[in-house]
Amino acid sequence: MKTLDKYIIRKFLSTFVFIIMAFIIISVVIDLSDRADDFIEHEVPVKNILLGYYMNFCIHFGNLLSGLLIFLTVVLVCSNMAQRTEVVAILSGGVSFNRYLRPFFLAATLLVIVFLFISHIFLPLANRRKIEFENTYMRPNYYISDKNVHREISPGELVYFKSLSASKQVGAKFTIENWDGGELRQKILADKAEYFPDEDKWQLKRGQIRKYHKNGTQSFESFSVKDTVLNLKINDFGRRFRLTSAMTWSELNVFIETLEKEGGEGMSKLLIEKHQRTSIPFSIYVFVLIAASIASRKLRGGTGIHLMLAVVIGFLYVFFQRIASVSATNAGVDPLIAVWIPNLIFLILGVWLYFRSPK
Repeated sequence: MKTLDKYIIRKFLSTFVFIIMAFIIISVVIDLSDRADDFIEHEVPVKNILLGYYMNFCIHFGNLLSGLLIFLTVVLVCSNMAQRTEVVAILSGGVSFNRYLRPFFLAATLLVIVFLFISHIFLPLANRRKIEFENTYMRPNYYISDKNVHREISPGELVYFKSLSASKQVGAKFTIENWDGGELRQKILADKAEYFPDEDKWQLKRGQIRKYHKNGTQSFESFSVKDTVLNLKINDFGRRFRLTSAMTWSELNVFIETLEKEGGEGMSKLLIEKHQRTSIPFSIYVFVLIAASIASRKLRGGTGIHLMLAVVIGFLYVFFQRIASVSATNAGVDPLIAVWIPNLIFLILGVWLYFRSPK
């Protein structure tokens, strides 16, 4: 490895470590000021706060901002080298721009490997420990945020809840359908379904039962309260809809296969989570190309102009990333394509900037 490579890689990595540590410390201070009263109220031991929450919080936060912080790092390194005319000296000494970029991409490759490992293996475990801490000290063991939940609890037996409350053990606008050979035989509707875990039973309130007979006739019955036993518990929904960020790669794949068998509801969000674990680390290459191309030119405004451009481009990347995620969730775009579209768009921008950069 040449002296130039060692010089740039050392500046790149040391600056990145400094920036990410600074952002993490600031975020911890802000979060602690917001949660201090809750920690005191729940009498959380200091050791558990540091090891159970903030250690995992730092891993989560650092991974979340890794791409943009690497982008900012390369902008600062290249801009400082340009303002000190180091880039001019390197290029004037017969070093090509491609050769000048090589150490940046060598360091970027190391970071891509590190963050791929973190995203797929280490981060889910950290998120799991963070969630366990929050479940123990800050909130109930599970919660359900999804609406219009459909489930097949046994062959031909389908249930529906408009909403569910894990803390109250209650579901609103409950429906259960019994199918036989592709034909609907019975349908029970209730305004409320309450689960009693001690007795492992459900109590339906203010409902009706419709039976569909083979001769084409129907019978109808109303009830105010009805007890029933179902192969279903409230915490089954809490388990199914736990945060996917706490699942390892293999667990997420198994969960996706299970959800497909249950009807595939919410598949887009799961697939987005799965594919982003790969696409986000690879965005580091795109950020390095863009940053080195825009910040290697000496400007009258100095580093400030380069940082302003970095903020604008970073904001646009996040904006396109959100647009792509929404399009996959609501517009039917393939999640694999959606999560890689921002990288592709900004790769095109990076190539364009590369050809306009000083040679």
